[in-house]
Amino acid sequence: MKNIIYKLFLVSAITFGIVSCDDFVDYEASETYNIVAEDYFKSSSDYEAALVGVYDVTQWTLYNWMIGEIASENSLCGGESATDVLGLQKIDDMIHDAENDQLTRIWQYMYEGINRANYMVENSDKMDFSRKNELYGEVHFLRAFFYFELTKFFGDVPLFTNSRLTAGDSATLSRSPQSEVYALIESDLQAAISALPLEKSTNGRATSLTAHALLGKVYLYQDKFDEAASILEPLIGLYSLPADPQSTFLKGGQNGPESVYEIQHTKESNWWDWGYVPQGTEGNFGVIHHGIRGYSGPLYSSGWSFNVPTQDLVDAFATGDKRKDVAVLDIEAWATSTGAKYTAGYEHTGYFNNKYIPRAGESQAQQELNYETNYRAIRYADVLLMAAEANNRASSPNVSKAQNYLNQVRARAYGNSSNASSSTGTTLTQEIWDERRLELAGEGSRFFDLVRTGQAASVISGFVAGKHELFPIPQTEIDVSNLTQNPGY
Repeated sequence: MKNIIYKLFLVSAITFGIVSCDDFVDYEASETYNIVAEDYFKSSSDYEAALVGVYDVTQWTLYNWMIGEIASENSLCGGESATDVLGLQKIDDMIHDAENDQLTRIWQYMYEGINRANYMVENSDKMDFSRKNELYGEVHFLRAFFYFELTKFFGDVPLFTNSRLTAGDSATLSRSPQSEVYALIESDLQAAISALPLEKSTNGRATSLTAHALLGKVYLYQDKFDEAASILEPLIGLYSLPADPQSTFLKGGQNGPESVYEIQHTKESNWWDWGYVPQGTEGNFGVIHHGIRGYSGPLYSSGWSFNVPTQDLVDAFATGDKRKDVAVLDIEAWATSTGAKYTAGYEHTGYFNNKYIPRAGESQAQQELNYETNYRAIRYADVLLMAAEANNRASSPNVSKAQNYLNQVRARAYGNSSNASSSTGTTLTQEIWDERRLELAGEGSRFFDLVRTGQAASVISGFVAGKHELFPIPQTEIDVSNLTQNPGY
């Protein structure tokens, strides 16, 4: 996928037009794009290039996963000051409202991905070629990915499937019930499962197994435990957990044996324009946010000290759990042992997200924009824990499977079976939820896990039940399309 990523933005610019961060959901919805399509979709290579443009948008999800941690008890916003990226600061304090730049960008970016996918659906009948069915399986997977992100954040959202939005559509939009959004996601993923191969041809490509994993998560978010257990089962045993959990997050572990779906990034991009971030870089712009402020020392590079882990998260790891050092860098201990220097940022906890921290030598040119760290969107450990929960909460629970899948994750974490669980019922369910916090710490799942399991109000300071389960619809969208707002905002 690296060779694909190099071309992403160029293809996006040619096929879909340069877009602005200030546009709304329709994103430069040119009334003349059909003329472009008539001229463009003349060969299978045109379809392949357009597909790369859809994958491009997955690289713009940095705020999605950062908010998944910052909105939870796992981390504080951090940064330079209380006004540094104000939208994230407000989400951290649970005082966010409809005028929030980061939430607006999530809305815009995910709909840009949907627009690109629908553009391909709209032009699917122009010609046939040998890989067409498989290619459109990838399109369906990606559209499902974008809609799932949207409904996780905002609940009911405008739903459209057959064409791109045009400028004239803005005032006609309405929100579809979340049940209908989920139905479309499920349909797209079932189509992807049927069309895609089991093995990826290139790193970063969706496969049938990738679609299985995402569909299992989608079922889990709807409490469809029987369906989740069934759809996840074929993945069990096809991936593995490296003995050293740190290896998965190092450069050499990218696209490794635990990787179910990774969003690819490269440091080789020539797009180093600060006026066009993150769309103008193929690097992982999220990485610089997690760096140690004012850092000078070995191994790491300096950064902006956002998304800093809390003492509460650190204390949640038991003695002997190797994942603690994987997820969290204790900067004071590191400085003492290495002589490194650093500056304390806002809300300094003494800890940094060690999974997505800038490392020396993994960027170039415009350093902040070009970290090549892939985002591990779905890992096998996540699949095992989803399958454990689904089996334990199914209409006819399979407790032995649930214990087995949980214990595989624990065995890797401790290097032995001494922490194996023999619990059942709700006790086992809670253990699985707690294990997800530890295993996926720093990866963006925590807030959404707390919400879907009904634990958020009792765990997150400032969380208001009946309001904060969803984020507000961006005010710009309400102004343009007269959409209804989520309760409490």
